[in-house]
Amino acid sequence: MAAVDEVTKKIQSTKVEDSFELSFQGKGLKLNTKEDAKEIVDGINGCAVMTALRMEGNTMGVNAAEEIAGALKKHPEFQRALWSDMFTGRLKTEIPPALKHLGAAMIAANAQLVELDLSDNAFGPNGVEGIVELLRSKTCYTLKELRLNNNGLGTTGGKMLAGCLMDCYKSSQAAGKPLALEVFISGRGRLENDGSTALSEVFKLMGSLVEVAMPQNGINHEGITALAGAFQHNPNLRILNLNDNTFTAVGAKSMAKVLPSLQNLEVINFGDCLIRTEGARAIAKAITDGHKKLKELVLSGNEISKDAASCLAEVIENKDHLEKLDLDSNMFGEEGIELIRESIESIGKLDVLGSLSGDEGSDDEDEENYDDTYEEGEEQAEEEEGEGDTVDDPILTVRGIALTPKQDVSIKDFLSFPSPTKLQSFGRNFSSSIRQELGSDIHDVERTVSTLVRVSTVVTEKDPTSLNIVCKSADDILQELFKSGVFNTDILVANAFLVYLGILKGEDKKYRGPSDISGPLLVLEHIVKQSYFPGKARKLIAAFMDKPHQLLDQCGGIRNRLLSILYS
Repeated sequence: MAAVDEVTKKIQSTKVEDSFELSFQGKGLKLNTKEDAKEIVDGINGCAVMTALRMEGNTMGVNAAEEIAGALKKHPEFQRALWSDMFTGRLKTEIPPALKHLGAAMIAANAQLVELDLSDNAFGPNGVEGIVELLRSKTCYTLKELRLNNNGLGTTGGKMLAGCLMDCYKSSQAAGKPLALEVFISGRGRLENDGSTALSEVFKLMGSLVEVAMPQNGINHEGITALAGAFQHNPNLRILNLNDNTFTAVGAKSMAKVLPSLQNLEVINFGDCLIRTEGARAIAKAITDGHKKLKELVLSGNEISKDAASCLAEVIENKDHLEKLDLDSNMFGEEGIELIRESIESIGKLDVLGSLSGDEGSDDEDEENYDDTYEEGEEQAEEEEGEGDTVDDPILTVRGIALTPKQDVSIKDFLSFPSPTKLQSFGRNFSSSIRQELGSDIHDVERTVSTLVRVSTVVTEKDPTSLNIVCKSADDILQELFKSGVFNTDILVANAFLVYLGILKGEDKKYRGPSDISGPLLVLEHIVKQSYFPGKARKLIAAFMDKPHQLLDQCGGIRNRLLSILYS
């Protein structure tokens, strides 16, 4: 009980009027029963004042949560629930009741919560149910920071969360204490358009945001436009991170319209958002004259051509506080890079320019036409996803602006922009189409595995048709690969899966793995059960699947099933 003794000493040396954080961070405690929770309960009961409880790096079950809640309800001064990475390995059915016990305790204590951090708990939309009552209660009228990073909320969870916050805002406003959230973090949440649009309504009403981070949420221009409209009502916004969503030029222009009203911005991160040249011009124009407080501007990985190079360089001339300008992994080409360097050097700020070593070279194609085609295709893809079941003629689909037979979708089209609709258009021919595309590279481990992972990203548990098609194709291709006679194929295949899932770093530093690996894990769950898959490969994959990782943590249920198969 050395840990409790240490806590007791800290408590004894703390004045009653001081704030105090009780921390069990990183202890790896497995809190299943009420008895398991004794160390935590004793620590809480020993506090005269406890304003924060940090539980990161432990795992809490329902019974333990109930016991801890009993101690927590004795602390009305409690303000910060720092509970990230607190449910590793827990079933999704365990998490909501555990959160309900803890939430009810804070409500019973009449606590005034300032910060709620539940990041890196892969609880999905079910987890939101566990905090519904808490977020609606007067305990959260004082909430300033809400951190739900890497929770996999999905559109359902996002809309549920928005509803709770809206209810809290309305009731707190009626009580004369309107909710004024300052920090909202929800990256890797799969919020998409519906979730982000619902949240934008609350953001607009509060008008109090200082920091917003919503990277990797699958938001396209419709959701970005809704968020932009909300940010316009939050003039104190200092940090805006929407990295790795799909603005396109349309979303970039919507955001550019509101940027002039956000003069307190210190960080703008629109990296990997496909804003392209037209979008880059719009954003550059919006922030060139003002935004004197800007410290960091990230526009990397956006397929921006040299045509926007000069206007991007002009942006920083009057930015005396700028510390970082990231324009890497665009398409400036040598001429564009030289133009950027010379322009920035001429104003004496070359030190703020990040590396441009990842530039992908200039593109001679007509980019504006490409933008138009992409955006129309994107909108149609949404229609296919949302309305595919009601189309009268299933043979027809839209590509660009012309109607063409669905069977004309090539395997290259699918691999460029994968979707379940395109996948299912191949039917039984998908496996042979993939084999034909791979050609002699079917014996190339890297090419084959990377292709399978990309194909698998369209798979979901709710779509058995797509899962079946991809699994059959994987069987066909991998059986052929394992017959190739390549030395150490089993180890190479296992390693390649781990790299292309994003769990291990590979030699290709430019490679960006999928932000959601639930589909590939579903396919891998099938693959590892097959007789052709070697035991050595299973053991290597198991070793890494069992380690903490953000991508794996947000796929808790699938990961647990996969591990049980790997260890069986």
